[in-house]
Amino acid sequence: MEGTVVIIGLGLIGGSIGLSILQENPRAHVIGYDLNRKEIRLAKAMNAISEKGSDLQRDVEKADLVFLCTPVFQTEKLIDEISSWQLKQNAIITDVGSTKNRIMHKAGLLAEKGYSFIGGHPMAGSHKSGVAASKVLLFENAFYLLTPGSCATEYQVEQLKKWLAGTRAKFLVVDPMEHDEITGIVSHFPHIVASSLVHQVKKVHTRQPLVSRLAAGGFRDLSRIASSDPVMWRDITMHNTGVLKSLLEGWQKEMQKVVELLDEEDSEAMYLYFKEAKNFRDDMPILQKGAIPSFYDLFVDIPDYPGIIHEITGHLAKEAISIVNIRIMETREDIYGVLAISFQTEEDRKKGEICLRSATPYEVFIV
Repeated sequence: MEGTVVIIGLGLIGGSIGLSILQENPRAHVIGYDLNRKEIRLAKAMNAISEKGSDLQRDVEKADLVFLCTPVFQTEKLIDEISSWQLKQNAIITDVGSTKNRIMHKAGLLAEKGYSFIGGHPMAGSHKSGVAASKVLLFENAFYLLTPGSCATEYQVEQLKKWLAGTRAKFLVVDPMEHDEITGIVSHFPHIVASSLVHQVKKVHTRQPLVSRLAAGGFRDLSRIASSDPVMWRDITMHNTGVLKSLLEGWQKEMQKVVELLDEEDSEAMYLYFKEAKNFRDDMPILQKGAIPSFYDLFVDIPDYPGIIHEITGHLAKEAISIVNIRIMETREDIYGVLAISFQTEEDRKKGEICLRSATPYEVFIV
């Protein structure tokens, strides 16, 4: 593919898109914009963009493809602004926001001018943010949802897929309302639940300070996504209020059902509640990349003596297996290992598991 691409917003997503486009299309020219000048300089140094932009309207007007990689409220403002410009006849404008219905409604302004907008949502991410965390294959095997606007042709949808071929994502075309309902269930709603769990512990912490030190195992894993960017998640929830209100009302009813089971002290019903949840969860394809960033953790039950961490990481290094995080767990509630190692992909975790099982006498397991 040849042409000019403009990326507005050089964070994790925008940077990863730029990297994948330039690696797959060496003749492409990618112009980058971001409010943070350091992010622009770093993006250029990483070859995530070809050059930093200096005149947004001029660059967008000459572009073949424009990515709006900004928070969803900012994306709406950009669409307002771009709709008054003179774009190339076959230009494609797309975004990467986690909500689509309001974005597509706003994109009607572009359709009125005959401009093609294709909503986009790459359903992958990372616990890290900023362009420094960008990766060429961040979206590999992840679902990349597309919601074409009224002026977008099938040919243009295929062109966008070709531009994004380097991501190795799996593309699906969906209706905007369907998109928001699905992502509300599997992404937006869990973030609210995770944050509510943290608030619950915060309340208890005021009278029992030990609770924060002992909050390991299940609590740590369930609440990890609560550490995400609060500005981004404020905007996402405000863009999907109808779906989320319905889900939260259903959640309240579900919790009331649990309260009733506890009141009745019905152990058999409680067992079935957990068993049905376990069976359904075990049948889900949870190892695929989804709307919530995946964390591929491996746990190693190791003895406590000097040099043990160096020993473990040394084995992984010999096999050229990269890790993204390593931590010693202070408590063993729910998880019996003491050393937790995080990998970037499921494949790396599997390689790590095989490596450590063969090279060490320690118990290695996944939860």
